[in-house]
Amino acid sequence: MDLFADYTPVQIVAALFAAFGSAFVRGLTGFGMAILIVPVLALALTPVDAVLLTNFLSIFIGLSEIRRLLRDAERSAWAIIGLVAVTTPVGLYLLSVTTPDIARVVIAFIALSAFVAILLPRRDAVEHHSATTGGVGILSGLMTGYAGMPGPPVVPYYVGRDIPRNVAKASMLLIFTCASSAGIASGAAMGMLDWVQAQLAVLLFPAVLLGNWLGNKASGRIEDRTWRICVGMVLGAAALAALWKAFG
Repeated sequence: MDLFADYTPVQIVAALFAAFGSAFVRGLTGFGMAILIVPVLALALTPVDAVLLTNFLSIFIGLSEIRRLLRDAERSAWAIIGLVAVTTPVGLYLLSVTTPDIARVVIAFIALSAFVAILLPRRDAVEHHSATTGGVGILSGLMTGYAGMPGPPVVPYYVGRDIPRNVAKASMLLIFTCASSAGIASGAAMGMLDWVQAQLAVLLFPAVLLGNWLGNKASGRIEDRTWRICVGMVLGAAALAALWKAFG
């Protein structure tokens, strides 16, 4: 199948810019690639294509730094990953039976929910109650399947606590990499996966790799408080952009 027969040059160029920008934010904050890129891609592609394409990109970039993620991630990340694997197929099924217009609105409100959650007061470094961890895992899995966005429940869970930045980033990124793997596996099992999505992901990956590298370098040069402000600003901008695109 010819890649360029499925996507126009304008769509591919737009996807390249979205991939670079969202990957830079990922490197800077430890999250944000899916939250930023899915609403943009969903304007040019079907929501299902946008979600699965983003899952491919997340796996590619996650595998490129997997040793660091495994070393620094908090133990709670594995409990969340297990629940994400179970609930992602449910979210993907809900996406498949939703009209594209409704799906774009839901995706916009998912982005908004993350911004609202990050505004809550910060907590101490003590790990969350197991019920909270379970709820985050279930919601993250549903959002992975439906919107390719495991982040809205996960980001406040880690960034909202007073833990080292490297632990928060590694925990989030390990979850996102595994969540994307669950999304791809679910898409394949449900017959939604088209390998053209993987081809486009390979085309976009150099932009993702460069953006993520630049974002990581920028992250190492800012203080923790500035980093947390960046997290809030990214979530707020993503929420506003997603709402504007959904209702504009």
